[in-house]
Amino acid sequence: MTRRPTSDGLYSGGMIASRYGLALNLLSIGRLKFESYEVENIRPLIVSSPLMRQPLKMLGEKKLARVIGLTEIAIGGMVSTGRWAPRVSAAGSLLAAGMFAVTLSFLITTPEAWQVRERGREPQLSLAGQFLIKDVVLLGASLVTAAESLKAS
Repeated sequence: MTRRPTSDGLYSGGMIASRYGLALNLLSIGRLKFESYEVENIRPLIVSSPLMRQPLKMLGEKKLARVIGLTEIAIGGMVSTGRWAPRVSAAGSLLAAGMFAVTLSFLITTPEAWQVRERGREPQLSLAGQFLIKDVVLLGASLVTAAESLKAS
């Protein structure tokens, strides 16, 4: 007789995957911000964003990318503390949710996020838009891990 997973087991496994997957994404993406090619990759996103205009003017592209990277690394570290420091993890998850809300705003502010619309067809996401759309899932994971950490604290 095979044993079926319980909903508690699925929930627990889903939370672990969400928390540490979110943390790993933030740490990995943050680390990339120190690479020249990643500064080039994010250029169209940050130069088109009204939210990034002032920081970009103050820091320039390379320094702004590094500040973003350090922020992502710090938030990823905070998110990963879920078991040991649930309040820290909740704060990190809420910061991540705010960060993903900002990056999702790039879908509106970045002309390169959409391909040229063909007559009679809906707009299509470009490669830049496809890169950004994953942040909807990461935003959801941030909110779920924040709620779980707040419940644990």
